Amino acid sequence: MDLKEFFREHNEVAVAFSGGVDSSYLLYAAAENGARVKGYYAKTLFQPEFEFEDAKRLAASIGVGIRVLHLDALSDADVVRNPSNRCYYCKKVIFSNLLRAAREDGFEVMLDGTNASDDASDRPGMKALEEMRVLSPLRLCGLAKSDIRRLSKEAGLFTWDKPSYACLATRIRTGEEITAEKLRTTEEAEEYLFSLGFTDFRVRMNGGEGRLELKADQIPLLMENREMIVSELKRHYGRVTLNLEAR
Repeated sequence: MDLKEFFREHNEVAVAFSGGVDSSYLLYAAAENGARVKGYYAKTLFQPEFEFEDAKRLAASIGVGIRVLHLDALSDADVVRNPSNRCYYCKKVIFSNLLRAAREDGFEVMLDGTNASDDASDRPGMKALEEMRVLSPLRLCGLAKSDIRRLSKEAGLFTWDKPSYACLATRIRTGEEITAEKLRTTEEAEEYLFSLGFTDFRVRMNGGEGRLELKADQIPLLMENREMIVSELKRHYGRVTLNLEAR
């Protein structure tokens, strides 16, 4: 099955839309293949503001409407306690709201951007999607991340080379309680590094420590700005370190 065939069979669809590479291409492909489609964006503390701005910009560029739902992911105690399968509980919270909104708008089929490169054995959130009967056409059609980037570039989508960006909750180590303050601290720290020109990095929270994970080619930029970075991040963390084994 290819996407053209998929959208012939499912010609009225809601898309769980994050503004990332995969869901952006999926939203585009649905419209390009003649489906009646609408995007649904869950705005929570787990997503930085730039993701929201990218989502609005992408949807506008392809002429597809989106509905924004302001949700409290921390309303669920299982999400807050942050177990190893936290993503399962989070998806349940988010997608139950997305599905309800989509049905209000007349859509019975919800899609998400999971692709063929995603490892189901390491994605508890995929189990939640399966239970809620959310379809993943990129995965069903065998499209890997590299395929989606190539097709996005051919389609002229600005997201084609956007770095992958996992939600802010992934910066907090498993078993450590997630709070709004920790999420805001992480977003502010990463916004600062973005402003200095860093890309595709993480600032992990390890107790009171801020642990940077960078690609090797960005180490020189880190050293050039070391004193400023340490000074800025120590506003939020008791200690600032670099993980040389990551990325």
